[in-house]
Amino acid sequence: MAITKVWLDESENECTMCGACEAVCDAVFEVPEKAIIKEGVDFAANEAEIKDAADSCPVAVIAYAVDGSDARAN
Repeated sequence: MAITKVWLDESENECTMCGACEAVCDAVFEVPEKAIIKEGVDFAANEAEIKDAADSCPVAVIAYAVDGSDARAN
């Protein structure tokens, strides 16, 4: 199953701008002030790093979906 969508789910917590996601996967995440998902990134090629970034997020705002679904997989 390939990651096809990545987003910030701030419905319960907000990004704390710690930069952990960018440190783990700078190909996908950037934290100028608040974390953003870069445009035009091949999520499937960065799948392991995206999962690591989601797991390392201290406030669990990084979400991703697989195989074209809109449902959060993590």
